[in-house]
Amino acid sequence: MIKTFSRTAVAISLSMSMAMATAYASVESKTWPASDKADAFVQDTIVIGMLASPYGAGWTDDQQLLDYFQAARDSGITGHEYTITAADHNFDDFIFHHHKHRAAMAKEPDNFIVAYSNQDIEKAHVEGKTAVLWNSQTATILEEDVTRMALLKDMGLKSMILAYNDIFRTGSGQLAAYNGRDIGLTPWGESVIDEMVKYQVLLDLSHTGSKTANDAMTYMEKNHPGIPFIYSHSVPAGLYKNEQNATVKGCYRAIPDDEAIRAAKSGGYISPTFTEWMMDGVWPEDISPKQAADMIDYYVKLVGVDHVGIATDDMFSTAGVVDFAKKNAEMYNDGGYMIEAFNKGATGNGELSKILAAITDDLWGRGYSNEDLAKIFGGNKMRVYAQVSEGVNPQDFQKQYAEKLKALTKLRNERIEK
Repeated sequence: MIKTFSRTAVAISLSMSMAMATAYASVESKTWPASDKADAFVQDTIVIGMLASPYGAGWTDDQQLLDYFQAARDSGITGHEYTITAADHNFDDFIFHHHKHRAAMAKEPDNFIVAYSNQDIEKAHVEGKTAVLWNSQTATILEEDVTRMALLKDMGLKSMILAYNDIFRTGSGQLAAYNGRDIGLTPWGESVIDEMVKYQVLLDLSHTGSKTANDAMTYMEKNHPGIPFIYSHSVPAGLYKNEQNATVKGCYRAIPDDEAIRAAKSGGYISPTFTEWMMDGVWPEDISPKQAADMIDYYVKLVGVDHVGIATDDMFSTAGVVDFAKKNAEMYNDGGYMIEAFNKGATGNGELSKILAAITDDLWGRGYSNEDLAKIFGGNKMRVYAQVSEGVNPQDFQKQYAEKLKALTKLRNERIEK
C-alpha cells in the first residue's frame, strides 16, 4: 500500500499546493534571532544542508523555488544535498523531476552550480551561488538496470538510498522494519551497492530498516573496505528515548546509536534532520535553535566532531503534505505516530536560512570552536565527497580544510567588496 501511495501522494499534494500558492516555507518557518557575529560566521563558512524537494511535494512554481534559494544564499547557505526522487519513483520520474528543477534553475543560470566536485562547491562559496548535489532517496530509479548508475553519476547524482520506508527489491525501509518486516539486504541490493561504489555514488542509509542497513554496512566493510557510507538526514533515537512523553516504539525514522557509530567508523557522516514530527516525545510547534543544537551535540558526543553534518529535510512547504496525511492516515502504517505528532503542531522543520545562525550562537555557548562548526556545517561532507569522488586522503583534507576555507572566504569577501 505504501508503494502505491507514494506516487499518488505526490500527485494529490501537487493539486493541493497549487491551490495555496502563497503557503511557502518562507512563510511557515520561524526566523530565530542571532548575533551579528553568528550571521557573519554562516556567511563566511561553507554550509551544505539537505532538502527533500521533489516537484509537486512542497513546491509547484518556479518562482517559489528561486525565491527559496535566494533567501538561502542571502543567509550564507552554500549548497544542498538535494532530493529529486523518492519512494518508488522510476527512471522516467527521475528525468521528469531533474528537468523540473533544472528548468527552474535555468531561469537564473548564474545562481546555480551542479556540484560534480568540491571545486564546484568552493566556486559556489566564492561567487555566492547555490551548489546543487543531487540525491535519490530510492534505488527504484534504476528499475531493472544497474548500469544506469553511470548515467546518473554523469548527471550529478551524489548519493542514493537503497530503500525508502517500504519493502523494495534492494531490502526494507524503516517503516516496514517498524512493523517487523525487515527482509535485510538482498542480492540485488548488493549489486546496486557495487555499482554505487564503482561510479562513486555515496551509499545513504537514511530511511533504511536496521537489518537492511546493517547488512549493507557489513557488505561495504567486507567488499569495499575504506569506502565511507552516510546517514544524510536521520534523527538520533537515543536523544529522545527518555523524554517524558516518548512513545513506546519511538519514531520509526530515528536511528539507533550503533548504526551512527558504524557509519562514522567507515569515515562517513551522520546529519540530524531538524524535522519536528520526528522528535519523539517533544514534537515542538517550532523547533528551537537549542533543540536543533541538541541533535548536533548528541551526535558529536557519540561519534566525534569529524563525522557530523546538518540537514533539514525541508520540503519548501509542508502544508499540502500534512493535510493529505491527516486525511489518509490509514496509508501511514505507523500506529498513528505521525498524525499524532502533526496534531500536536509538529508539522514543520528548521529552515537553515532562518535558524542556522542561532544554532551557531548556541553551539558557541557549549564550547564549540569555529573550526568545529566549519566541519559540521560543510567540511565533513566535503571530506567524504573528496575521498569518494576524488581519491583525496581524508586526513590530508582535514589538515588543510581550515586554511583553505579562510583563503576561499577571503576571495569571496574581496569579490563582494568589488
